[in-house]
Amino acid sequence: MGIGGFERRLENLVEGAFARVFRSGVRPVELGRRMAREMDIRRSVDVRGRTVAPNSFTVVVSAEDATELDGIRTQLETELADAARDHARDERYVFPGPVEVVLARDERLRVGEFRIEAQLVAGPGGVGAGSIVLPDGTRFPLDDEPVRLGRLPDCEVVLQDAKVSRHHAEIRPRGDEFVLVDLGSTNGTKVNGLRVTDHVLADGDVLGFGDIQLRFEAS
Repeated sequence: MGIGGFERRLENLVEGAFARVFRSGVRPVELGRRMAREMDIRRSVDVRGRTVAPNSFTVVVSAEDATELDGIRTQLETELADAARDHARDERYVFPGPVEVVLARDERLRVGEFRIEAQLVAGPGGVGAGSIVLPDGTRFPLDDEPVRLGRLPDCEVVLQDAKVSRHHAEIRPRGDEFVLVDLGSTNGTKVNGLRVTDHVLADGDVLGFGDIQLRFEAS
């Protein structure tokens, strides 16, 4: 079996800016592995037989390491959240809500020491985790409110393409899932290359609007 997305993510954490910053103390790869371990330990099975894993993480480090982290805090929190999503895909876990990673400090910890506090936190209105990855890599989180996609600026996700209708489609929460609904667009809405009018989204689905493609992530 080939290397999973989680391991690839951890390899990336030891390169570039992270490698230069972490000359001593805690290592990003150690944080990622501990988060994955907490997901494995605290996982549970819901009434539908799905394996549910923690989605809210507080990474607590020493005061010295927290100071060293300040310059890349946002980037590291984002990378660790992505690592959690990759581990969930590799292990076929689902999340009860959006993934969140927050770094905190504890004056009692020594350099290099850390702990991970992991919890299962339901999404707003009981909606599960979901997000849309835009062409530039930006992640647009989904919640208990419908998200409209189209050319007009009043859309939550604005798509600048002449083939996209003014109000092209909408992503609506339905239970703990998300449904893509075409709003009568001129050129249609596609999922994985097939035209749809009402489609329950699955992790990894590629959504097509004109010449623009987005990716849905359920974890």
